[in-house]
Amino acid sequence: MRSRLGALAEPNFRLLWIGQTISAGGDGLTGVALTFAVLAISGSATDLGLVFAAFLIPRVGFLLIGGVWADRLPRRYVMICSDLVRAGAQLIVAAAIFGGSHEIWPFVLAAALSGAASAFFTPAMVGLIPQTISPDHLQDANSLLGVSAWAARLGGPAIAGVAVAAGVVGPLFVIDAASFLVGALMLSRLTIGSVSSPARQPFVDDFKDGWRQVTDRRWLVVSLGAFALANLAFAGIFILGPVMVSARQNGAAEWGVIMSIYALGGLVGAAAAMRVRPARPLSAAFLIFLGVPSMLVLLSASPPFAVLAAGGFIASAATVLTDTIWHTTLQQQIASEHLSRVSSVDWTVSMIMAPVGNVAVGPLASALGTSAALIVLAVVAGVPLAVVAFVPSVRAIRGRGPSSSAAEEPDLGNAVLDSEGASP
Repeated sequence: MRSRLGALAEPNFRLLWIGQTISAGGDGLTGVALTFAVLAISGSATDLGLVFAAFLIPRVGFLLIGGVWADRLPRRYVMICSDLVRAGAQLIVAAAIFGGSHEIWPFVLAAALSGAASAFFTPAMVGLIPQTISPDHLQDANSLLGVSAWAARLGGPAIAGVAVAAGVVGPLFVIDAASFLVGALMLSRLTIGSVSSPARQPFVDDFKDGWRQVTDRRWLVVSLGAFALANLAFAGIFILGPVMVSARQNGAAEWGVIMSIYALGGLVGAAAAMRVRPARPLSAAFLIFLGVPSMLVLLSASPPFAVLAAGGFIASAATVLTDTIWHTTLQQQIASEHLSRVSSVDWTVSMIMAPVGNVAVGPLASALGTSAALIVLAVVAGVPLAVVAFVPSVRAIRGRGPSSSAAEEPDLGNAVLDSEGASP
């Protein structure tokens, strides 16, 4: 474990980790607080959905643009600006609460600003991490950031729940705003070199180049396709799951415990990623991710509470472990000057399928029954994962050694693609 924590000995990553850990702690306080702050205005689920949509729509809409700018500009400056915007958004919410506002628009405005800023921050973050850490500690760095994020998800909501019960909601958003400012401060102190990049070209050409970086790699195309379908499984877990459990005695309480155990699974998965180093990382990641559709099969059978809780733990741990392996592999395989654009395509494909699943899962359950709908989702999510794990170009991707980098080693997935006769 001492060697796995060695990533924190590197000054740039340590600053990044401190800032992002504090920022994650602030975010962990505001999810529950925002829900109850909006409901306190009108008690309307529609208003709450509007606020959530105001965050999601600009985030999806600006991700591809954010990825291009994160490759064109110094990534830490993009992240600092994003943090400042998100801090301002949280202060808008705090001002609305302290002022006793009975209008929904400040919450919608703040959510939209946060969503748009996140669209620039996320791909820049994926690209920045390899610039702050030595190659042999790259997966450890991703794992440590995951541990921080999931620890916040585990403890933050409980603290927020107590604060909401005590009627102390506004200060939580001030704390979150301050956490973004700390994150920006830590980013400003990084001492990293600039990434070599090709000659500046028009924005549209950079945008097209990001897609070309994806489509020229068969392993990346089939991987994103499998992940997109696999993400439909989460609609089954978080929408049909509560429906199934609510029919049981003490169903709501059981589901609350299951979600707490789910968060614990994420924390354990992030910690496990410090040790798991598969020789064929993508093949292993897809097989590990089968833990998520397996959770749907469990739900469909209405098992005892203990079995269901264990399934939630495994599904979450599998998700986080897969996510860490995936991002580490992406950071190793894609040259740094293209990484943020490729990451933005990855996030866009994943996030677009999430609302599709949320919309489709209700009618599917009405037509087939909840148990049958869960099985259908498990098949749609699981079969592509199992198939893609054995695609030659995916299996050709190997774990990188300590001295490897995307710029130094050939992309084995592309070698297979070329040998199969596709255009490079």
